[in-house]
Amino acid sequence: MCACYLARAARREVAGFWRTVSTWSPVGTAFNSRPARTRDVFKQDVGLFGVPELSSTEGFEVIQKRALLETEELVEKACITPPSASTVETFDKLSDSLCRVADLADFIKVAHPDPRYREAAENTCMKIGTTVEKLNTNVELCRSLKNLLDNQDVMDKLDPETRRVAELFMFDFEISGIHLDEKQRKEAVDLNVKLLDLNHQFLMGCHMPNRIDKQALPNHIHHHFTTEGTCIQIGGLHTDAPDDLVREVAYRIFLYPNPELMRVLDDLLSCRNSLARLVGYESYAHRALRGTMAKSPDNVMNFLQLLTDKLKDRTEKDFKMMRDMKSKLNPRHPDLMPWDHSYLSGVIRAERFNIEPSLYSPYFSLGACMEGLNALFTQLYGVTLLAEPPAAGEVWSEDVRKLAVVHETEGLLGYIYCDFFIRPDKPHQDCHFTIRGGRTLDDGSYQLPVVVLMLSLPPPGRSTPTLLTPAMMENLFHEMGHAMHSMLGRTRYQHVTGTRCATDFAEVPSILMEYFATDYRVISQFARDYQTGQPLPRSMVARLCESKKVCGAADTQLQVFYAALDQVYHGKPQSRSTTDTLIDMQQKYYGLPHVPNTAWHLRFSHLVGYGAKYYSYLMSRAVASMVWTQCFQKDPLNRDTGERYRREMLAHGGGREPVKMVEGMLQRTPSMEDFVHALVSEMEPDFESFIMDSED
Repeated sequence: MCACYLARAARREVAGFWRTVSTWSPVGTAFNSRPARTRDVFKQDVGLFGVPELSSTEGFEVIQKRALLETEELVEKACITPPSASTVETFDKLSDSLCRVADLADFIKVAHPDPRYREAAENTCMKIGTTVEKLNTNVELCRSLKNLLDNQDVMDKLDPETRRVAELFMFDFEISGIHLDEKQRKEAVDLNVKLLDLNHQFLMGCHMPNRIDKQALPNHIHHHFTTEGTCIQIGGLHTDAPDDLVREVAYRIFLYPNPELMRVLDDLLSCRNSLARLVGYESYAHRALRGTMAKSPDNVMNFLQLLTDKLKDRTEKDFKMMRDMKSKLNPRHPDLMPWDHSYLSGVIRAERFNIEPSLYSPYFSLGACMEGLNALFTQLYGVTLLAEPPAAGEVWSEDVRKLAVVHETEGLLGYIYCDFFIRPDKPHQDCHFTIRGGRTLDDGSYQLPVVVLMLSLPPPGRSTPTLLTPAMMENLFHEMGHAMHSMLGRTRYQHVTGTRCATDFAEVPSILMEYFATDYRVISQFARDYQTGQPLPRSMVARLCESKKVCGAADTQLQVFYAALDQVYHGKPQSRSTTDTLIDMQQKYYGLPHVPNTAWHLRFSHLVGYGAKYYSYLMSRAVASMVWTQCFQKDPLNRDTGERYRREMLAHGGGREPVKMVEGMLQRTPSMEDFVHALVSEMEPDFESFIMDSED
């Protein structure tokens, strides 16, 4: 009788929730028009993300102090709690208390248009980060967790997720040097604090433009770059510029070596190696890869070498195509150079398949794409996206949209804030931020996850919606894959919520969404010309898919080079310079020559966030390819398959070993050879597409 009563209560709660949200906007309408919000001075400012204290910059210090006070109380509680499941719960509350402040601040420091907010958030990140490093070397705190792990009788009674979370917390202690003596533990803390500063310095330097005197460059290319007085400022590679000279100038100047930044990178790599060796690892790569699908640097390099060997003939053919195209476009300078790769591969794709982005954009209005995502999630998971008006002060920019993610029977799953449009001082990068992780609360309710998706799209005009290129549309699907990973998990613990899992697994759900974004059965549900309502022709989708395979081997080999360089930098210390290592790895794993007096690695910002894990993109794509081919390709809108995918992969976050999640979905254990085969087989042409295109 109790169970029936609870079931009826749950149904009433969901029904009441749906009545509440019935006034919210359809997702397509919300994104195809400008926000109609005006600031009402009489409405109370609820603060960023609904945190009242964050209605002003001073609030960061308030929430930071509160989190640190709560941390002290939880540390004391953890140290006196007898070994049991409640020990893990206390540790998770401790993690949640700090993450709810640090994650929010980590986003605000890069996204808020007001520099005062960015500075306040940056200070909060540094203080919370320092506290975390000290906690990871707190002997008493570690001992309470070790007492649990050493008590086999208690451990045997814990559920698998609780056991795994306990082991993950212990891993955090171990990699921070908890087993060291007091002097060495202090050294580990100092190294971690130093790394925070070096990471920040390197990231800032990666994105700083270089300047050159105007007179050093031909007058006819000045207009391609930003002018400041007597100097020209170059802040990127201009890879899409049709003029060979513009691409070459941008490459040589933007990548010109910066001695100070070179020192920062050397210190960063040395500091990471010292920390890894101090806590008992052979290298930083060994430390970083523990708990991942790859497991070890040897396995990663084996994967990259196998892929290189399999791609060799295809890569050489791709480079020959590019050389032929350059000879055709610029017979006076036919040599293929690194600044040509992206541009020429694009030219070849466009020439072969007529995939000019402007032909596709009218079919991909942002509102239509959001409705397409909505339809896809409804069919696969029973989930609906609803646009909810944010309260006063809740968002950091007037053009940010807020989405409620609602399940047909489970009710509200969480919130997605969509920061999609370009604006001054906003980073030009597409990414997903966790603001608050999901977890089960003491009263049995669930702490709803909150995430932000950041894109760099043009805003809608007065009479024209935002129109996406095919690449923008795929990026939107990719980032929404991360968001739904966060929404659809219902982990008991915040420490393993959503994308808080092994890096080489975290990209699988997002990359899998790219396959949906290029399948006509999915696209046909939403791709309509925003003016005429005509559907996107199937032949255009087929051409788009086939065009991706052109120069695919060379593009993949470039990623292999980046991944291999990342591994070597984080392996055993090299006796040569980072530039010499770059030259060697470029020759071995890429094929195009290194350009003297350039330092591409000083612009490789992923060295900070993906140190020793850049291979994750390739391995995750291999897994996503296998999941798509085996499970979704036959029927991409099948509800049973969607539910199984949620159950086997999305629901667990990091609460289950990544390999076990992949095995559960594929019903087999994939090998490195399987990963390589999955990537290479995608490059095979689909002759049915050619036939269909010719008959269209």
